[in-house]
Amino acid sequence: GLAADAAAGKALAGESCADCHGEDGAGDADYPALAGLSVDKFTKAMKEYQDGTRTKSAKMTKEAKKLSDAQVADLAAYYSKLK
Repeated sequence: GLAADAAAGKALAGESCADCHGEDGAGDADYPALAGLSVDKFTKAMKEYQDGTRTKSAKMTKEAKKLSDAQVADLAAYYSKLK
């Protein structure tokens, strides 16, 4: 597939993920940290929200279903680079 674009992932994260997971993906008491997640772990989680395997967050299911495969890859690339 296409090479993932971490810069595009950062822009998308700012729009879609930062409200809950923080600007740098650090998370907090209510939301898990995304920073430092491996590309595989992040991608697997998004796929599970999209296909209904993972159901613990209705908001995440809704958000994940808006994302294309390319957007998921971009986000995974971005978060995997953060510490």
